Amino acid sequence: MHHHPLVPIAFPKRTPLPEGATLLAADVGGTKTHLALTEIREGELSFLKDNVYPSRQFGSLAEAIRTFMSGITQRPERVSIAFAGPVQDGKAYATNLGWHINTRLLMEELDVPEVFLINDLEAEAYGLAALTAQDLVTIYPGHPEAKGNAAIIAPGTGLGEAGLYWDGTALHPFATEGGHTDFAPRNEFDWELLQYLQNKYGHVSWERVVSGMGICNIYDFLRDVKKWEEPLWVQEKMKVQEAGAVIGSTAQEGCAISVETLRVFVRYLAVETSNLALKLNATGGVFIGGGIPPKIWNDHLQEIFLEHFIQVGRLRPLIETVPVHVVLNQKAVLLGAAWYGRT
Repeated sequence: MHHHPLVPIAFPKRTPLPEGATLLAADVGGTKTHLALTEIREGELSFLKDNVYPSRQFGSLAEAIRTFMSGITQRPERVSIAFAGPVQDGKAYATNLGWHINTRLLMEELDVPEVFLINDLEAEAYGLAALTAQDLVTIYPGHPEAKGNAAIIAPGTGLGEAGLYWDGTALHPFATEGGHTDFAPRNEFDWELLQYLQNKYGHVSWERVVSGMGICNIYDFLRDVKKWEEPLWVQEKMKVQEAGAVIGSTAQEGCAISVETLRVFVRYLAVETSNLALKLNATGGVFIGGGIPPKIWNDHLQEIFLEHFIQVGRLRPLIETVPVHVVLNQKAVLLGAAWYGRT
């Protein structure tokens, strides 16, 4: 059965892996590293084993891969790594982990003939080729015959952004570091939040408000500056659980400060999504990836998103043609790394 992708993605021209060959795919983030061993079966990728590890558990990526591969005799023909951060010339540095990733060194250390390294958002863009209808939900249809460049924005631990250039028949993913551009306030509330975050960080990027860290920043600002009440039962939860997760779950239970936090977060996500769509002229569509949106999305937040997504001034007619989709598949980055490696 051959795969007909929803999204036509162009892959680099390489010798595809032969039948029965194995490929190790990795999704390396600051928090966790997801590893999977896959095999080519009838031209398709088949997952043999996959495992998620806390990244901090290891001193290097090679160590994580060796742990994962212990007890497996076959050596993978290729390793394909998606990395949360800038990648240059087969090298990357995981700032918050202290890992240096270098494809040439990994080839020697792991005794593997080929190692590929791409940015995680570029990988998520490649992963669009692997998605089926149930992996995506269209939250805004845009133009029914939409064609052209596309964009992907993914709030997770940080904020990832990538572009897909349209050549007339297929989309070519490329990485950006757009999440690190300056946050731009639109109203009085935003100005106050900007000042609060400037005092805290100095430089305030979109990542400081549109990410897991962003959700916590907005919440703290509402509590400490805007004097929203934090209920005792929420305080108790904060002591034992990760703050972002608590805000997400307590919002669903109707906690006012948590509900407001997500409203503000989604408004900023909408603004930055339309910024990205304008910069890349993404008339072919925008994909919202990352771990957070599928966990929090509801009709109310969708209304807020759509209201602010189209508020772009004179180019509103252009933005109104742009379809917007949410990627539900939490393995999109890993799938993208695997598909990138198999071609």
